[in-house]
Amino acid sequence: MTVTDLPALNATLNATSLVLLTAGWFLIKSGRRQAHKWCMIAALVMSAAFLTSYVIYHLQVGSVPFQKTGWIRTLYFLVLIPHIILAIAIVPMILITLSRALSNQFDRHKKIAKITLPLWLYVSVTGVIVYVMLYQM
Repeated sequence: MTVTDLPALNATLNATSLVLLTAGWFLIKSGRRQAHKWCMIAALVMSAAFLTSYVIYHLQVGSVPFQKTGWIRTLYFLVLIPHIILAIAIVPMILITLSRALSNQFDRHKKIAKITLPLWLYVSVTGVIVYVMLYQM
């Protein structure tokens, strides 16, 4: 694997997180707490692996400009800007949500998880969209 393979790896890690988060949500809704816990931990591991790979890639390559023009460029930035803002905001939210679950504060965990999960899903989905727009179009 070379540095040029990292964007595809990053998209795969984001997509895997998305699947694990969705599975975790279904599991908790069906009362399967232990399976939910492991899915969410796996999603966290995938997201941490993504962040590590993302940083390594951009330390090597730098910023990658979007080359397309016209309406697609506008659409790209309409996806990218909220993605970046929420990707930054979601990190402490994930850590708080995880901390509350691990410390058995399930009422408090559930309250923040209702906000954390949709934002984390959004970041995962838009991460894949940004990859497709930047590297596959």
